[in-house]
Amino acid sequence: MFHEYMKEMVKDRKIPAAVLIIQKGKEIVFTHSYGKYKDGQNNVKKTSVDTIFDLASLTKVVATLPSILLLNEKKALHLDDSIHYYLPEFKFKRVTIRNLLLHNSGLPADLPYKNRDEQRDVLKEIIHTEPIYKPGEKVKYTDLGMILLGKIIEKVAGERIDHFSTNQLYKPWGMLDTSFLPSSKNLDRIASTELFQGKYIHGVVHDEKAKQLGGVSGSAGLFSTAKDIAKYANYWLYPESQSVLLRESMELVHENIAENRGLGFEVWSGHGHELACGRRWSVNTFGHTGFTGTSLWIDPIKKLSVVLLTNVVHFGRKHHMQGIRKHLHTLIYNKLIYNGGL
Repeated sequence: MFHEYMKEMVKDRKIPAAVLIIQKGKEIVFTHSYGKYKDGQNNVKKTSVDTIFDLASLTKVVATLPSILLLNEKKALHLDDSIHYYLPEFKFKRVTIRNLLLHNSGLPADLPYKNRDEQRDVLKEIIHTEPIYKPGEKVKYTDLGMILLGKIIEKVAGERIDHFSTNQLYKPWGMLDTSFLPSSKNLDRIASTELFQGKYIHGVVHDEKAKQLGGVSGSAGLFSTAKDIAKYANYWLYPESQSVLLRESMELVHENIAENRGLGFEVWSGHGHELACGRRWSVNTFGHTGFTGTSLWIDPIKKLSVVLLTNVVHFGRKHHMQGIRKHLHTLIYNKLIYNGGL
């Protein structure tokens, strides 16, 4: 059983803290919190279902993607617009917004690593980064494109992406625990992440580039609860239950374009490299993962969604999260789909 498996992972110190929410249809069928963590003052904190986690790269599909889709609906931008049109310093005119969402822009995966406390002009470095492929030639997952999209959102909307996403997305969607730059009043609810220079990173973004961008980025920086992300997942299964985005916009992401990559999300084609949900989930299942140990997977055929938020980097960057995710999601699928329920 998946519940026993999660308890085993915590007991064996493979995962420090986690919240798991499973939805079948429009109903939450399972919610549980696991484990504990040390905060920035080294105090031990027990996880609850209301614990707030650093979403890491889930930011890409919970903030950046829907913001772009909304601006596209409003005709404030178009998916096939050149990045150069919005950021003239970016000289590669053939790269489009769609390329960045599909991760086939040709940009490399990342910038050279720098310590989170080192000063750097992240945006300038990205703008002057040479593509390593032609646009559309190859899928290569990259943070850089999503950071550019965050800046385009800000330029078009006339406000920072944290303000835009809160006002235009999270408030209408009732996701009131979802934000960039979380308030210090919620510090007791926020799971700390990695040990850095003798203290756990607590209440501030774990991702180095997002931190160097002031905590607000199109690639990382969003914090949320599993409850809020479960609510978000259900909007993708039932677009008619919300009024922020049109169904037609939300259905764009299901299209599997190449190499199991759709618009923003990974999309399972049934072939190729196995995704983090494993191989048993339906074709057209879509989702995403985050470096801190977060994930969201949505099966539009079986009407199943699973939100797993963890702070696995609390124990360091050498972990088994990739295998844990696949095994857990296979256990869940077997129980709810093949065996008919909990």
